[in-house]
Amino acid sequence: MDFDLSVFSLILLFLTGLVAGFVDSIAGGGGLISLPVLLSLGIPPQLALGTNKLQGSFGSLASSITFIRRGTVRLDENIHGIIFTFMGALLGSWSIQQIDAGFIQHIIPVLLLFVFFYTLFAKNLGTHTSQPKMAKPLFFTLFGLGLGFYDGFFGPGTGSFWTGGLLIVMGMDMTKAAGTTRIMNFTSNIVALSLFIIGKNVLYSAGFSMAAGQIIGARAGSSMAIKRGASFIRPIFLTMVFLTIVRLMIVNYI
Repeated sequence: MDFDLSVFSLILLFLTGLVAGFVDSIAGGGGLISLPVLLSLGIPPQLALGTNKLQGSFGSLASSITFIRRGTVRLDENIHGIIFTFMGALLGSWSIQQIDAGFIQHIIPVLLLFVFFYTLFAKNLGTHTSQPKMAKPLFFTLFGLGLGFYDGFFGPGTGSFWTGGLLIVMGMDMTKAAGTTRIMNFTSNIVALSLFIIGKNVLYSAGFSMAAGQIIGARAGSSMAIKRGASFIRPIFLTMVFLTIVRLMIVNYI
């Protein structure tokens, strides 16, 4: 779809991608920054959503590579999760075209509130590793299918659910949870992006401008998260979860 953007708009989108990539690589929620900017430029919603998936995929890939190269996470340890997240995202992307997403839209803020308050009051959560509450293959099967489906079906808050699950259920520290989340986000993003491309709902000029900023921001953010650890990630994670809840409450109930 054709949609002309001025040079100023492209520069704005680059800077937006930079900030969104930085925040998203640390705690998720970059879409809260990027999507409103795309819509503010008059880009139609479906085109904005597809473009947002394009630029977000570059950011999640860049941050995933950084976490892997720094040894925070290992790709071979996440293959099971990648496979089931991919399967779930395919099913979710197909399902959203068949049924109404209304119920999920209303229940998600409630579930995110649980993640927010659990993380807020569990002061030591993510500061060190702890004993997993579930076998790793079972966790990645259930969460991969479930959150992959959710990201393909609806999307907002996916990164928060992944990070929360990895902290609460698998006992990971905050940095490893952040890195693992980026890998799973990239997997489900690619599935959704493929469908937007097939539907010709991606504005490439905007997407690649934001992607350039995303790559820089994501690398900087993930490097800082690795260096500074849980004390740095935790407040940003809580802030982004809270903002996601507020946004969904406004959209769904006001």
